[in-house]
Amino acid sequence: MTEDRGTPHRPRGEPVPSSPAAQSTTEPSTPVARLVRSPRLSDVAEYAYATVVPSGARLVHAAGACPLDADGATVGVGDVRAQAAQSMANLRVSLEDAGATFADLVKTTVYVASTSQDDLVAAWEVVRDALAPHDPPSTLLGVAALGYDDQLVEVEAVAAIR
Repeated sequence: MTEDRGTPHRPRGEPVPSSPAAQSTTEPSTPVARLVRSPRLSDVAEYAYATVVPSGARLVHAAGACPLDADGATVGVGDVRAQAAQSMANLRVSLEDAGATFADLVKTTVYVASTSQDDLVAAWEVVRDALAPHDPPSTLLGVAALGYDDQLVEVEAVAAIR
C-alpha cells in the first residue's frame, strides 16, 4: 500500500489500496477503437462525436487527473492553462501505468472551475493540443468548485486497450 496525499473523499494519510447509422462515417483512431463522425452533425467540434469500442477490448477508467505536483501541491494557482497542462501530464502517467496512452482514449471530460467561457476555452486548447492528433469525444464543463485548494481544472478519461 502507498500513502495517499488526500482527496476530497479520503483524508490525508489514509492508505490507498494497491492496486450510428449507416450514413455515418467512421475512421480508425487507435488500434482498438474507432472514432465516429456524422455528416449530419456540425463539423465545428474539435473532436469526434462518438467512439466504437469492439468486443474484447478492456476499458481503462482514469480518475480525474488534477493539477497536483508529486508533493500534492496545486500547480499553477490562478492559471487555467498551467493547471490543464499539469492535469494532462498526470493523466499521461496514470494511463501509462494502466498500459494505455492518449491514442487509446475513447472519451474525456474536462472540468473547469469557472463561469468564464474564456477559461473553459483556454483549458480545452491545452487538452486538445496534448491529445493531438487524436481527438476522442469530449465534454467540457464549467463547474462551481473542484476538490483541492486553488484547483481550477480536472480531466477525466476512458481508454480502450487489448
